[in-house]
Amino acid sequence: EVQLVESGGGLVQAGGSLRLSCAASGFTFDDYAIGWFRQAPGKEYEGVSCISSSGGSTVYADSVKGRFTISSDNVKNTAYLQMNSLKPEDTAVYYCAIYFPYSSSCRIRGSVYDYWGQGTQVTVSS
Repeated sequence: EVQLVESGGGLVQAGGSLRLSCAASGFTFDDYAIGWFRQAPGKEYEGVSCISSSGGSTVYADSVKGRFTISSDNVKNTAYLQMNSLKPEDTAVYYCAIYFPYSSSCRIRGSVYDYWGQGTQVTVSS
């Protein structure tokens, strides 16, 4: 059974940092691309970042470029999202998700993802 468990969310002041983790099990970790998404209250899901199955390719939404960094550890079967210079508009529930890619890159389009975690709340105060 595929399981994705996010952790690391919390309350932080604007300008602060958080590192989210996505612990994965039930599948061959380095066969899948991993993405991070977020949903703020009353808003649509937004693709934040993804990392290819090889770890060699990453994609970021314009809204987080230069502030967030995605990474993965194939030994620990865990993906991370390092979030720096956080802004109040980053407040959302953050989800990790996986899909089996057919290319060497990845996409932050939610419809291609097969499995999702339960989410972790990130709140940035001003």
